[in-house]
Amino acid sequence: MLFIGGLIFALLCVFGSFVASGGALAPLIMSMPFELLTILGAAVGIFVMSNSKDVLKEFPHYLRRTIKGPRYNKAAYTELLVTLFRFMRLAQAKGNMALEEHIENPNDSSIFALSPNVRDDVPTRALICDYLRLISLNMDDAYQLDEVMGRELKKNLSEELHTSESLQSIADALPALGIVAAVLGVIKTMASISKPPVILGEMIAGALVGTFLGVLLSYGVVAPLSSRMRDVVSQDARYQDLIRTVFVAHLQGNPPQICAEIGRKDIPHAFMPTFAELDSALSEASHPGAAAA
Repeated sequence: MLFIGGLIFALLCVFGSFVASGGALAPLIMSMPFELLTILGAAVGIFVMSNSKDVLKEFPHYLRRTIKGPRYNKAAYTELLVTLFRFMRLAQAKGNMALEEHIENPNDSSIFALSPNVRDDVPTRALICDYLRLISLNMDDAYQLDEVMGRELKKNLSEELHTSESLQSIADALPALGIVAAVLGVIKTMASISKPPVILGEMIAGALVGTFLGVLLSYGVVAPLSSRMRDVVSQDARYQDLIRTVFVAHLQGNPPQICAEIGRKDIPHAFMPTFAELDSALSEASHPGAAAA
């Protein structure tokens, strides 16, 4: 919602200062529909040409995420750490083979049942199960696991950032598309050069609206949208990266509680629970009635 609030404030400042300085909105309003059709129509066409069908289908999803902000908050990170702690404690107490029943049927897992948000987050659940499966197959090289998971997470992030990168390309193109709209307006004006100066002045003003809109849409709307989208996607990616941190710490021989604490240090500061908050959550998870192990 901060994005929408900032956008409204920026537009009010731009148009408000124009009116306050004595500018007339009439030429802008009269020319804007046609200039917007030229600029936005061309921008949408370029976006469609330069992206696959899957990217276009996912665009509304990324737009909603951008407006709402990061998906994961402090409670989500804490719940994930507690879930990983339960798995690490089970592996420590009963061996890695005890993990198999939980990773083969995660929907029936007693551990996942205690953390429904993690269980229902399909990509996160799949990542946990995939690498717990490797651990249960006696993959005990922490550096190898770190490298393999790092490559997969980097690939996932690169794919998720594609939409924001495409938007940035559109932002870069919008000033040029504004010039195209302005040139078309100048051509129209020159074709009517015999008309009175008053009419020619209005036509030239309408042509310049194209340049104005192209620059405003680029630097005032689409570029900030791309930047915000990139920031939200990158922040959300830290959620799954936490799994790598905890699993690597586990393979390095650390106790489950130390693994969770190492993971806590990898959480973005805005969402990081305090040591006491995590310790309280882990203590509750360690209670015989709360632990699946």
